[in-house]
Amino acid sequence: MVRAFKTLTVMVAFLILITGCQAMTGETMGQNIDDGTLTSYVKTKLASDKLVTLTRVGVETNNGVVYLTGEVETAEQRSRIGSLASEVKGVKKVVNNLQVIKR
Repeated sequence: MVRAFKTLTVMVAFLILITGCQAMTGETMGQNIDDGTLTSYVKTKLASDKLVTLTRVGVETNNGVVYLTGEVETAEQRSRIGSLASEVKGVKKVVNNLQVIKR
């Protein structure tokens, strides 16, 4: 009886731990990893393009939606960065919040 109670206690604690991880962010562990992977892929894609300056472009991903923030010098750069981000497999949508700042 004591052994069954200990086993049940461990199982309940494990289930609470698993559901607690999801409740903190609203995402499952798989979604967090997928979003992180997408962010990395988008950053890699942008870095491989010679016209893009990554120092002023931020990339965040949430549920497959990529958010671009920061500053660029021309509207063409803004458009190009948005297009490159949307080409990455797994990206559902791109929210391009890049600001054009003439220097």
